[in-house]
Amino acid sequence: MVADMLDELQEHVESIDMANDLHSIGGLVPLLGYLKNSHANIRAKAAEVVSTIVQNNPRSQQLVMEANGLEPLLSNFASDPDVTVRTKALGAISCGYNCCSIVYFLILNFTLIRHNKPGIAAFRLANGYAALRDAVGADSARFQRKALNLIQYLLHENHSDCNVVNELGLPRVMLHLASSEDAEVREAALRGLLELARDKTGGGNGGLGEEDEKLKQILEERIKGISLMSPEDLGAAREERQLVDCLWSTCYKEPSSLREKGLLSLPGEDDPAPDVASKHFEPPLRGWAANHTGDSKPSVKKQEAPLLLGPIPPN
Repeated sequence: MVADMLDELQEHVESIDMANDLHSIGGLVPLLGYLKNSHANIRAKAAEVVSTIVQNNPRSQQLVMEANGLEPLLSNFASDPDVTVRTKALGAISCGYNCCSIVYFLILNFTLIRHNKPGIAAFRLANGYAALRDAVGADSARFQRKALNLIQYLLHENHSDCNVVNELGLPRVMLHLASSEDAEVREAALRGLLELARDKTGGGNGGLGEEDEKLKQILEERIKGISLMSPEDLGAAREERQLVDCLWSTCYKEPSSLREKGLLSLPGEDDPAPDVASKHFEPPLRGWAANHTGDSKPSVKKQEAPLLLGPIPPN
C-alpha cells in the first residue's frame, strides 16, 4: 500500500512545480518520515522519491534541508543494515552521476549537497567522510562507485578536505580500488586519486604523500594491462587511459608511456563524442520542462495536484 503510494508520488514530483508544491500541501514531512520506516523497501523507496524531488531543484533542496531531511538520509547511508537502503540514501545525498568519457567530465545533478554549502557543512559535521570510508569498503561495486564519485566531487569543491581524507586512510583504500576488476570502480578511484594529487598543500605529489611508491606501481600495472587490451577493450577504456596518463603527468611531471605507445588517443577519438548521457539520466518531465522556453503558450489544462501522503502511519 505505502510502496504503491510512493511509486505514484514519484511520478508526480518529476515535475519541478509539483515537487515544490509537495511541501506547501503538507506532503514533504510525511515523506521524510518514511525514511525511518521499519521496512527496508519503504526506506529505500522514500529516499528514491527524495532524489527525484531535489534533482535540478534548488528550492526543494532548501525545503528538504529546512525539514531536517538530511539527518535521516545520512543516518541511513551510514548505518542501515540493508545495502539497497544505504545506496538509495547516498543517491539522495549525491543524486547520482554519470560519466562522459571525454576528459572524464562528470555530469552531476543538483542534489542536497551539490552547490549547497549548508548541505556540505552538515555532511561534514555528521561525520560523512567516515561513512564514505566504510562505503568504499563495501562488497557492492555499485555502492563503491557512488561513494568514490562523491569523494571526488567533495575534494574537487574543497581541496582542504584532502587532509581529512588522508587522516582517515582513504588514499590507501582508493589505491586498492584502482586495481579493481570493475572498470567503473577503477575509474572512480583514479578520479579521486587525481584530485588528491592536484592538492598543492600536500608536497611533491599533492595529497598522496607516502603512498607515492604504491601509486607508481599501480599506474605501471594499469599501463601494462591497457597495453595488452584488445582494440575493442581499448575503446571502452578511453576514460581510464586518460586518467592514468593525467595522474602520471601530475605526479611525475612527464607523460606516461601510453603516449609513446600510441595508446592515449586512438584513431577517430579526436572527434567530440555525442552528448547522449543527459538524455538517459534525466527524468522525462524534467527534460521536457528544460526544453520548453518561456515563449511557449501556457496550457490551459491545470496540472493534477500531487499525491498527499497524509500522516505518517505507525511502523
